[in-house]
Amino acid sequence: MSELADPAAHGFDAARLARIGAFLEERYLAPGLLPHADLLIARDGVPFHRVTLGQARTDGMPLAEDAIFRMASMTKALTSTAFMMLVEEGKIALDDPVTKVLPEFAGLGVYAGGGGDAPFAPVRPATAAMRMVDLLTHMSGLTYGIQSRTNVDAAYRKARLDGHPSLPGNDHFIAELAKLPLEFDPGMGWNYSVSTDVLGVIVARLSGMSLGAFFEKRIFEPLGMVDTGFHCPPEKAHRLTDSWYHVPVGAPQLLDVAETSNTLRAPRFESGGGGLLSTTADYHRFCAALVNGGAPLISPKTLALMTANHLPGGADLTTLSRALFSEAGNAGIGFGLGFGVVVDPAKTLVPGTRGEFHWGGIHSTAFFVDPAEGLHMVFMTQLFPSSTYPIRRQLKTLIYAAMAQSRA
Repeated sequence: MSELADPAAHGFDAARLARIGAFLEERYLAPGLLPHADLLIARDGVPFHRVTLGQARTDGMPLAEDAIFRMASMTKALTSTAFMMLVEEGKIALDDPVTKVLPEFAGLGVYAGGGGDAPFAPVRPATAAMRMVDLLTHMSGLTYGIQSRTNVDAAYRKARLDGHPSLPGNDHFIAELAKLPLEFDPGMGWNYSVSTDVLGVIVARLSGMSLGAFFEKRIFEPLGMVDTGFHCPPEKAHRLTDSWYHVPVGAPQLLDVAETSNTLRAPRFESGGGGLLSTTADYHRFCAALVNGGAPLISPKTLALMTANHLPGGADLTTLSRALFSEAGNAGIGFGLGFGVVVDPAKTLVPGTRGEFHWGGIHSTAFFVDPAEGLHMVFMTQLFPSSTYPIRRQLKTLIYAAMAQSRA
C-alpha cells in the first residue's frame, strides 16, 4: 500500500494534492484539534495519494499506515452490502416484511405520547408494516439513544440498545427492541437509527452464521481485507490507536485507551451498525470494489439500486430527516440502501458529482465513492463526535480542486 501511482497518470495535479497534507497539519494537527489523520485517494481502484500524520497514541507513537481504527458507522455500508448479497441469492426481498425473519417485531406499535420509560402508553398500531427496505433507508421508525430527543430515545439508552458490544447477543437485542414503540410509522420519515444493527441480525439469521463469520467468508476473504473485524486480536493490539473526544475548551481528551480497550475482546453482540475495526488499506479495498460496480460482491445493477435516492418524491434529508444526529450534511443529499447519495451537487455547496455516495463514523472517519469519476477517498482519524469539525467537506473541496481531468 505504500507504493502509489503517478497522480498525473490518473488525472490529478500533484502540487494541488500536496495542499491536503499541509492543510491537515496546519489546520488540525499543529493546533492539537486532531491527534492524527490518514487519507488515501484512489482512481479506478488505484491509490495515487496518501497522507499519514500525527500520533496513534498519547505516548507519542507515530501513526503508521497499518494502524487499526474504530469504524463505527462505516460498518453500515458493509452490512447493507451483505444484506443485498442475500437479496441477489433470492433469500429475501426488499419489500418483504421484517417479521418474515424477525417475528418478534409482529406487535410493534408507534409512540403516541406518555411516560418516559417502558412500558409506554399510549401506543397506537402502525399504519404500515416495516419492510426490509425501511431498515436500509433508516425509514423504519427505529431510533438511536444517542439522539437524546424523545422518551423513546431515553428508553434505548437505558437498555443500551445502540449496538453496545455488551448486549447478550442477537436474540436479546431484538427482544428488547420489540418491547419499545417506534417513533413513527415505517416509511413516513427518516431517522438515523439502529436499523442497520437489526439488518445485521437478519443477515445472521438468513445465512445461518454470525455476522462476523459472514463478513469474513463472503466479503473480507474475497477482497483481501485481512485487518477488519469486530475486535482487535492480540497479535495486532500494538497497531490499535487510542481514541479521543472533543471538549469545548482545551485539547481533546482520551475516550478509549488502546492498551485497555474493550475492542481487544470479542463482543457479545456484533453490531452491524457500528462495531467493526479496520485499516485504511482494508477499507480502500472495499471502496475499490464499489468503484468496480460492486464486483466481486454484488452486481452493478444491485449497486445502482443501492446508490439511488430512495427518499419519497426524490427529497433530500433536509425535507425528511427527523434526526438531530446525522452523518450527512443534509442539503442536496438523499439516501439510498445504506449510503448517503448526492442528488443535487449545487445544494451541497461542495464540489462533487451527482450520484456520488458516502458515509462516515462517529469517530470522524469517512469515505466517498464517485462512480462517474472512478474516484474514492478513505479518511481515518479518531475524534468523537464526527460533528465537531467540517473536515469532511473541506477534504472533498481539496480533493476535487486537485482534479485536472474530469470524466463527468
